[in-house]
Amino acid sequence: MTKIDLFKTHKADYVAAKTPVVIEVAQATYISITGIGAPGEHAFTNAIEALYAMAYTVKMTRKKNNQGDYVICKLEARYWSDNGECLSKVDKSQWHWQLMIRTPASVAIADLEQASAALISKGKSAKVKDVELIEHQFGSCIQMLHIGAYDDEPRTIKQMLTFAEQENLSVGNEHCEIYISDPRRVPAERLKTILRTPLLC
Repeated sequence: MTKIDLFKTHKADYVAAKTPVVIEVAQATYISITGIGAPGEHAFTNAIEALYAMAYTVKMTRKKNNQGDYVICKLEARYWSDNGECLSKVDKSQWHWQLMIRTPASVAIADLEQASAALISKGKSAKVKDVELIEHQFGSCIQMLHIGAYDDEPRTIKQMLTFAEQENLSVGNEHCEIYISDPRRVPAERLKTILRTPLLC
């Protein structure tokens, strides 16, 4: 049975251009977990751990049961404020976020329930119970590759907003990131992160 790699199958959704481009991201299936607070804080890192624990447990269980195998996709994140205000004007402690990993449409809620029970029985955090299976459609977006530290993202975001203004495109206040590099293994100045800004209809 062929091993599914959604990142490659849907490579048009993950165009990593060094200049802004407009793409259309159709509805897709994700496992996700939500929260509030600054990226990198305790709640955020705990949520990432829970999400990956679920992702790998679901994958390995399905593989063991001959239900197909697939590559775990890159971590994605959506950020927004409670009142729709621009994130640059909101304290990071008040940021809303949704962490997501794209997953095959064949994965079902029952797979997550089974994985959650298995992880908790092994002493893992009950946080895994907060992981959900969702459908999400980003729609039309401006996307661009950012190379460098996360704190340097404003310079890339500025290019994206300038592009939007030049092309008469209206952007929302949601900020999205796809983490191509592992910050535990790659120096900050060489990190690759795809930045995505959904457009308003």
